[in-house]
Amino acid sequence: MEQETRVASSPTNGLEEPRPQAPRRDEVYLDDTGLSWREVVRGSRLGNQYIRVNPHPDFQRLGPGVITQRPETLEPHTPTGHVRRFLLGKPIPSASELLERVSVPRGLAIFASDNISSSAYATEEIMRVLILAGAAALTLTLPITFAILAILAIVVISYRQVIRAYPNGGGSYVVAHENLGTLAGLTAGAALLTDYILTVAVSVSAGVTAMTSAFPALFDRRVEIALVVVAIMTVINLRGISESGRIFTIPTYVYVFAMLGLLAYGMIRMLTGTLPAYAPPPAWLEAHEAAPLTLLLILRAFASGSVALTGTEAVSNGVPSFKPPEVRNAQITLVAMGALFATIFLGISVLAGRLGIVPDPEEVESVNSVLTRILVGEGPYFYLVQFATALILVLAANTAFNGFPRLASILAQDRYLPRQFSYRGDRLAFTGGIVLLSVVAGVLIWLYQASVTGLIPLYTVGVFLAFTLSQAGLVRRWWTRRNEERGWQLLLLLNGAGALATGAVMLVVGVSKFTLGAWMVLVLIPLLVGMMWKINRHYAGLTAAGAGLAETPLHPETVRLRTIVPIADLSVPARQALAYAMATADADHVTAVHVTDEEESARALRAAWEASPYRRAHLVVIESPFRSLLSPLLAYVDAMHEAHPSDVITVVLPEYVPGHWWEHLLHNQTALRIKGALLFRRGVITANVPYHLRGD
Repeated sequence: MEQETRVASSPTNGLEEPRPQAPRRDEVYLDDTGLSWREVVRGSRLGNQYIRVNPHPDFQRLGPGVITQRPETLEPHTPTGHVRRFLLGKPIPSASELLERVSVPRGLAIFASDNISSSAYATEEIMRVLILAGAAALTLTLPITFAILAILAIVVISYRQVIRAYPNGGGSYVVAHENLGTLAGLTAGAALLTDYILTVAVSVSAGVTAMTSAFPALFDRRVEIALVVVAIMTVINLRGISESGRIFTIPTYVYVFAMLGLLAYGMIRMLTGTLPAYAPPPAWLEAHEAAPLTLLLILRAFASGSVALTGTEAVSNGVPSFKPPEVRNAQITLVAMGALFATIFLGISVLAGRLGIVPDPEEVESVNSVLTRILVGEGPYFYLVQFATALILVLAANTAFNGFPRLASILAQDRYLPRQFSYRGDRLAFTGGIVLLSVVAGVLIWLYQASVTGLIPLYTVGVFLAFTLSQAGLVRRWWTRRNEERGWQLLLLLNGAGALATGAVMLVVGVSKFTLGAWMVLVLIPLLVGMMWKINRHYAGLTAAGAGLAETPLHPETVRLRTIVPIADLSVPARQALAYAMATADADHVTAVHVTDEEESARALRAAWEASPYRRAHLVVIESPFRSLLSPLLAYVDAMHEAHPSDVITVVLPEYVPGHWWEHLLHNQTALRIKGALLFRRGVITANVPYHLRGD
């Protein structure tokens, strides 16, 4: 059998593929897709004939009953489509997912930028609490820094085990859910979702602070700048993880090398005794009222500095995003992240303490900016450090833009969040999660006026709650697998110590910052858990056996349609709907319903009806003395359903579809209102028969 494509008789411009003509009556559709047909072609000589197969040019056959669109058909054809293509790029096929995965250097920029960037403000947050007890209390900055780094080491070791045990990602949620139960898993999931939202708000706000440190004139526009940055990051992440990785890699490494160079220079000058003298502005010292140095104040300083541990979770959430071997690459990234952060954080704390730097009470200039200006002056290197700091703090939010959507997709697959969060867009990005994250973070930035100090108290509780549940889950995992896991005793000891340490930090943060805003997170997390539990119950009810009887028959031979067609007249849209209804159901079971308060219009419609080809169906006129349309129509639908309980009631709605947006104002959207009202009627099906008005 010869296969070829029949060329249409109309000429082409030489650029487009010729489309096959529509099949004639004597042609037969060949396959089970209904898009290919065959014809018998007869030649000029007797007996010279063959069968020609005509596939549809827009689809490619992959197998029996399986087709796919050809790539050229996905090109945009509308102004909106072209704008979307410009912003987000061309769609990426699922088969190219492996090419979208990241290597260790790029993964460090994507997943570790949050943790590394927090070194730019962690020391400052410690100092802002200690200064309340006077400048002398700032000597405790370095001991608190060492305590935080000890916790960091425990967390990094713990999450290396999480990556090895759960290579499919999910982090604390998956660990807690599998080992500690549903409630613990949902609590960890809610804590992480909250943490990711705050990561965007805090990181962007801190980045804007670094920018205003170099250009104080921008301080009054910090909220608008932060919101624009969030919008730009949303678009970049909607383009896919590989695209965002390419964009964010350079700023991350510029910050790392710029800070390492600055700190190395500062350490050399400190060791050689050539550090410049520094005296903080008297107004900065006078702005702080002296308070007693109490244990609670020290714990508050520790809690503020513990924000430095945020982002450690992100690598374990994104293991599937790494190139093979995923586990090894993710573990290398995690250790490199911890080492880089610890070096920069410790270096800033040492030099800031030796120079006697005091934080700016107005938050116009950061401690990092003051340190850089003291060491290198306001030359090119100063601006390099400030720009690099601003960029990485802003781009640190990208960690959340990768972690939040992926965690939301896992929760959606487990039916704890709406299913929309599990779907990936054209660029293999979880679109729903990215958009939701940007909107909520933008609201927080606006409410707190892009203040890092104002947002920090909300930040740390969820982080350490997730850490604690994750490590407690690993303790249970190693105990239950003690007969099959080598070295389980050491693993159990490490994670047990980690759970105790992070649990203690969580209590310190919760108590010391409860009145400063931590109470909101402690209230929000149970609300999120309750919401996810309710969503799961809803989805479970959809699939549970015996959840309810079908509203319409499940066997085709038992379906008997009874159709109602609301009409105002016998215009073209109404006649379309009537023809469709009479083609799908017996004419005796089709009823046209006309609701009116004018007897004259009813008589005119009935006269036209008797002369029309639709007279085999029934026409019912409902008088509405109070000029209501919906109420009489809905009452009639209900009455028909009661009178014919074994029939499937179908309401066929004629509908005008305008060609221009402004033409919607010229129509009362009656079909839409009827459809909305019928949506909640059990056992009633609606069908729209559109009449598209020409654009011209």
